[in-house]
Amino acid sequence: MKPRIAVLGCGYWGSNHIRTLKALGALHAVSDVNPARAEGFASEQDCLAIEPEALFVRSDVDAIVMALPPQFHADMAVRAVQGGKDVLVEKPIALTVADAERSVKAAADNGRVFMVGHVLRFHPAFETLKALIDNGELGEVRYIHSHRLGLGKFHTENDALWDLAPHDLSMILAITGTEPIEVRGEGAALLDNLSDFAHLHMRFPNGLRSHLFASRLNPYRERRLTVVGTKAMAVFDDVEPWERKLAVYRHAVWQDSGQWAFTTNEPSYVAVGEGMPLTRELEHFIQCIETRAEPRTSGEEAIRVLRILTAGTVTHTGSSS
Repeated sequence: MKPRIAVLGCGYWGSNHIRTLKALGALHAVSDVNPARAEGFASEQDCLAIEPEALFVRSDVDAIVMALPPQFHADMAVRAVQGGKDVLVEKPIALTVADAERSVKAAADNGRVFMVGHVLRFHPAFETLKALIDNGELGEVRYIHSHRLGLGKFHTENDALWDLAPHDLSMILAITGTEPIEVRGEGAALLDNLSDFAHLHMRFPNGLRSHLFASRLNPYRERRLTVVGTKAMAVFDDVEPWERKLAVYRHAVWQDSGQWAFTTNEPSYVAVGEGMPLTRELEHFIQCIETRAEPRTSGEEAIRVLRILTAGTVTHTGSSS
């Protein structure tokens, strides 16, 4: 019997979780501060609508997926795990490291599964890229850069960095296997006092460098992660069709008689099995509930992501910067 999962928060991401869990046969209930919205989804998906206050004490709810504004995540997660529920919290799990640590500790103290919605870790193209790196196909990784650009979404509490960068930071941390020892952030605010453009520069203990660029005021979409190794370079481009999402470039650079020489090669596209990352993420959550295993995207990882976001945040006092 599948675990009985409720979705708290029926907004954009919550609705995606609702439909995906329904398809997986694990949707038990929906909940929202707007009762009419919850009732609408309950009717559409043939499940229960439960008031948020009642959700945490219901014996027929095994786990809760939280897709709320991030300032509410920590308090709700603590209440959920204290009520005996396993939780999957959408990113970012909180707006402060202290709140994130509080919720993760509460989950550990109560023996509950705590997973975070870093959904791109479950993208087949990223999983294939990670396997290439682990197998030494790229040689020693020396540089990683990611671009996540587009128009919107606009939030009143979190800027472009906090909204867009967690996905890329989760992937970068998975590749490096360690936290950066130096983080430097740059940001520009055009609309209000929150960064609409954000850059992060990171340096890791083994000398690896990484750069991240996030923007919510860009005229075109870009979803690209590039990994530069000593043998080859790889690009995970999520805007491309499936057969071109993962490209490997086997360029060569060497010194010849004191001069630099190089050759360029056309990319080879790596076969990637198609699959919806959110479906795979929720399948993993269900598996962790059933086996009590530590999730791939754990609370501890999310804390590491929040430390980087905090260190790289630029504050703006005027209307533009």
